[in-house]
Amino acid sequence: MDHLVFAAPDLDEGVRTIEDLFGVEMKAGGQHHGFGTRNRLVGLGPSTYMEVVSIDPDQPDPERPRWFGLDDLAAPRLVTWCAAAPDLPALVARGRAAGIDLGDPAPGGRTRPDGSRVSWTVTDPWAERAGGVIPFFIDWGKTRHPCRTLPAISTFLSARLEHPDPATVEVWLRALGLDIPVELGDAPAVIATIRTLRGVIELR
Repeated sequence: MDHLVFAAPDLDEGVRTIEDLFGVEMKAGGQHHGFGTRNRLVGLGPSTYMEVVSIDPDQPDPERPRWFGLDDLAAPRLVTWCAAAPDLPALVARGRAAGIDLGDPAPGGRTRPDGSRVSWTVTDPWAERAGGVIPFFIDWGKTRHPCRTLPAISTFLSARLEHPDPATVEVWLRALGLDIPVELGDAPAVIATIRTLRGVIELR
């Protein structure tokens, strides 16, 4: 688990939701220039964090729909997750051989409020990925991981998935080297168990 993606139509609303649940203050993230989004972050361990991502009113509308379904999102929720991997082309090839297309790896980044840049290579976040229960994958390269500057007051414990076709999702996960429980559900869902200052919670 590299990070969880909690999407919100409005950043302040999403941040309030997480801060109320966790009992901690989220830290500044930055703007995804050209994508029309921005985020804030909370640490969940030495190598895991969560971002609250939302539409950025200070940017013009992007050329394509905003990632994570933000243009049509009605309420804040956990929409997907991201796993770290060192060889993204090989991972994409294994996924395609198993029937799941992660999309071609591409460079990405965001600008911190202080003007510094955070860069990465990532598989396509717009790829369908079984409604978001299959993660997208990231390689931070030489960029310092965001967790290096985030206090980890809360702790990621585990995650489980729900999907109308759990057997197929399990096949795809195994092909990608992931071992995570998948249960039958009416709709795709990611459910994370997190230890917070206010107790252990399940977030979906």
